[in-house]
Amino acid sequence: MKLGLLTAPLPSVPLMEIAKWAHEQRFETLEVCCWPKSADANRRYAGITHIDVENLSAEQGAQIVGELASHKITMSALGYYPNNLHPDPKHRESVNEHTKKVIRAAGLMNVPVVSTFIGADASKTQVQNWEDAQKVWPDIVKYASDNNVKIAIENCPMIFSKDEWPSGHNVAYSPKIWREMFALFGPTVGLNLDPSHLLWQMIDIERVIREFGSRIYHTHIKDMEIDRDGLYENGIISAGIGWQRPRLPGYGEINWAKFVSTLSQVGYDGVLCVEHEDRRYEGSDELVKQGFIIARNQIAPLLPM
Repeated sequence: MKLGLLTAPLPSVPLMEIAKWAHEQRFETLEVCCWPKSADANRRYAGITHIDVENLSAEQGAQIVGELASHKITMSALGYYPNNLHPDPKHRESVNEHTKKVIRAAGLMNVPVVSTFIGADASKTQVQNWEDAQKVWPDIVKYASDNNVKIAIENCPMIFSKDEWPSGHNVAYSPKIWREMFALFGPTVGLNLDPSHLLWQMIDIERVIREFGSRIYHTHIKDMEIDRDGLYENGIISAGIGWQRPRLPGYGEINWAKFVSTLSQVGYDGVLCVEHEDRRYEGSDELVKQGFIIARNQIAPLLPM
């Protein structure tokens, strides 16, 4: 396993500057954000472009890969997390097409994985959203297969605010849906496993790894703190609104030694990619970097030298 980071919390820092710093801090890989340059950020850590894939040529891709290699950094994935089942047809078409552009860029640069969301219409039931996914996603999956790229679906329900209530903006958050997803879409589609979302949903993290280990194509290393007062006030039917707090590894409730050990037991040898969303280490690039170092210090001792 290798230690990496998601570039999202450093939106104004050029990619090669991130790579240089990451190598100096003993990270080996980057998951690189690839939103369209014209996109507006409608939530935290969205709308970020560290590689513009719009008209990326093979030559430009090779140059990016070569520059990263000069810093001893590789790309574990390209990341783009829109709502691929957005209720507005024009918006949905736009993000579906950009998802394909990210996949194409990954193929050009020999990046093995594109990380994203299946998406959802918050006003529909899980069953209805899954029916929509079965109409939208086969074409995207085929495109990924044709470009020799795996798709890693992050298991975040995307329920953080009232506009995402009650069904969230990503239907693929539970084992039941994953089984159906894998059976329908085949080996091109797997998980970008984020244990923090399993914790607040009370889904057994180690059991997930044991059952779905062969379909874990990427991971997000993010901890979760449960605000017990917030849970008391809002109850579990609020689906986390008001009581789940993303934290850096070691500042929440996940047993990281057990997490890494269980991944090792099922043969996972991919990246452990730090997804930094801890508000206590935001506000400046230096604070963000401090957060990444805290995460490194927690996870790196669990990996072989």
